[in-house]
Amino acid sequence: MTGIRVTFAGSGDAFGSGGRLQTCVHLSPADGPPVLLDCGATALIGLKRHGIEPNDVGTVVLSHLHGDHFAGLPYLILDGQFRRRTAPLEVIGPPGTQERLRQAMELLFPGSTRITRRFEVTVREIEPHGRLDLAELTVQAYPAEHFAGAPALCLRIGLAGRVIAYSGDTAWTETLVTVADGADLFVCEAYTVTRAVPFHLHLPMLRDNLPRLTCRRIVLTHAGPDVLASAGSLDLEPHLELADDDLVLDV
Repeated sequence: MTGIRVTFAGSGDAFGSGGRLQTCVHLSPADGPPVLLDCGATALIGLKRHGIEPNDVGTVVLSHLHGDHFAGLPYLILDGQFRRRTAPLEVIGPPGTQERLRQAMELLFPGSTRITRRFEVTVREIEPHGRLDLAELTVQAYPAEHFAGAPALCLRIGLAGRVIAYSGDTAWTETLVTVADGADLFVCEAYTVTRAVPFHLHLPMLRDNLPRLTCRRIVLTHAGPDVLASAGSLDLEPHLELADDDLVLDV
């Protein structure tokens, strides 16, 4: 394998519509530790269903701090603790990530933040319009149109010579044109199709702007009930597809 293997270990919305797990996209380069895009509450379930070793994940990149994108992180950390993980774990997220993680750990597992582990968890916070250049990974953050009690981000991930763009949760914003520009894969929310709702992407709005998106491939995620009910009649363009929790592709 060359490039990146992309596994949708969770492709659903916050409410398990269609029986889908919450957002978790596993990026596995041919050489180097895997990266998670978001880590919803069901992330461990999705990873283990695919036979993916959670302790191999080197970095988790968070688009925002809603539970269906973030709440699996305490479980990922504790799973590593109880199964004797030694490799460090890097967490990259918007401002407020470190404190929100501390609160979530203490709420779910009181006392868990005071335990000495065999591995280090490092949290790096990235502002909208910020950029992080790590040894094997580049993260560029852009502002999303989504209310989450802390800044919500759209992301461009540079990994193994590929660019993965990710909308996170957002209403349509001109930022998405920049985020998707030239990307090898754009993982994009498509929450509604019959009636738009605030702070989420409406599929007709995305379709209206498709000619402006210069990415090579788009995979839709976070589908709400009306998108799933209409899935058989959506007549998606050849480079536009709807993810499910079994989707694995190479980029």
